[in-house]
Amino acid sequence: MLDNKVCIVTGGAQGIGRCIVETFARHQAEIVYACDMNAAAMADLEKTYKNVKAIELNVCDREAINRFLDDITKEFGRVDVLVNNAGITRDNLIEKMSVEEWDMVIDVNLKGVFNMTQAVAPLMMETGSGSIITMSSVVGTDGNIGQSNYAATKGGVIAMTKGWAKEFSRKGAQVRANCIAPGFIETPLTVNLPEKILDYMKSKTPLQRMGKPQDIANGALFLASEQSSFITGQTLKIDGGLVI
Repeated sequence: MLDNKVCIVTGGAQGIGRCIVETFARHQAEIVYACDMNAAAMADLEKTYKNVKAIELNVCDREAINRFLDDITKEFGRVDVLVNNAGITRDNLIEKMSVEEWDMVIDVNLKGVFNMTQAVAPLMMETGSGSIITMSSVVGTDGNIGQSNYAATKGGVIAMTKGWAKEFSRKGAQVRANCIAPGFIETPLTVNLPEKILDYMKSKTPLQRMGKPQDIANGALFLASEQSSFITGQTLKIDGGLVI
């Protein structure tokens, strides 16, 4: 499905990001750059998949991003798929949330997406095609208690994506921009939650279960492939019916 495509996945060391990297690699991408601040955690990916390359990258470091894109441009001359997956949480009620907690989440989840997309989109427009997929959340569409910072970023990337869908194609380039909004997903961040919280999450979901990283990776694969070539500016909710 991804034959000859050059792909970048941020936050590729674990959870959803890692699953996306593995899924893209299995579906014959020419190369998948797995980007994360913890490159050591991705060493086994390089050993397992010959078409995966681990890159230590901070999405808040614009100079490092530009150097990374320069290297890709010299080697391949293009980027076909960008998955903006890197993200963090620093949850707190609004009256207790510190400025540091606010700024940290905004910098990674919102500005980090801006940084990566600003670096990649011009190359996609120049080459005439590309798919940009950004990880949002049902929290970004419907809010959640104690996640003002996180909700702001996840709602923000949806708004940016709608603008990008119009902006990046305005001169005829087939550059698409879409979001994925996961619901409750089994990841390293949720696996250690108390059982009663996990049961509550499942009870709120019509399909009565947590989603798996592969559920999200399958959505990313679809949006990265030519099977979604007429889809842009959309938010794909993969949440088991949590938000209807």
